[in-house]
Amino acid sequence: MSADPGSPANPLTAEHLIAAYCQGAFPMAESRTATGVQWFRPDPRAILPLDTFHCPDSLARVVRADRFDIRHDTAFDRVIRACAKPRRYESDTWINEDIIRAYGQLHLAGLAHTVEAWHDNQLVGGLYGVALGAAFFGESMFHDPDRGGTNASKVCLVHLVDHLNARGYTLLDVQFPNPHLAQFGLVEIREQQYAHRLNTALHKRVTW
Repeated sequence: MSADPGSPANPLTAEHLIAAYCQGAFPMAESRTATGVQWFRPDPRAILPLDTFHCPDSLARVVRADRFDIRHDTAFDRVIRACAKPRRYESDTWINEDIIRAYGQLHLAGLAHTVEAWHDNQLVGGLYGVALGAAFFGESMFHDPDRGGTNASKVCLVHLVDHLNARGYTLLDVQFPNPHLAQFGLVEIREQQYAHRLNTALHKRVTW
């Protein structure tokens, strides 16, 4: 995008996010302590096809064991702040306070959602993303193995896909490829194909 909605003079807002997603762009900060954001529109784009999503057998057994209480939208701020914490193998993350605030606004508007895994009444994993039309844009996920949350984020992803399929969603955008998501059937598509899928999804009415 030509402008930087995350600059100090023009703070990132829910309206900026909606406009950006509709153009196929999304924000990331240089670090969790940075001010402002940078905008990205990767080509190719990583998606998880909802009709061919693959759940590995070992994870399917975890899902069937029903170890977690899966909830939606009960702890948005806690989930996004947990996602903002560096993993054990990371020194920093791309989720800063500007992103936390703007996505919080989207959540209050009913457009940003969480899928949460609870164990012994403690939040041990989850993911968050944005729903526009029949498109869901997955942003980040976390799990807390120290509190019994091993595989919790993966279980949340399986529940998310089930939920999206049940509601008639057609696009699950995961932005960039990574080994963690590859096991679920991730594919990469070029910008023109992504733009067509995005436009089709945005014009379809579904409910969360």
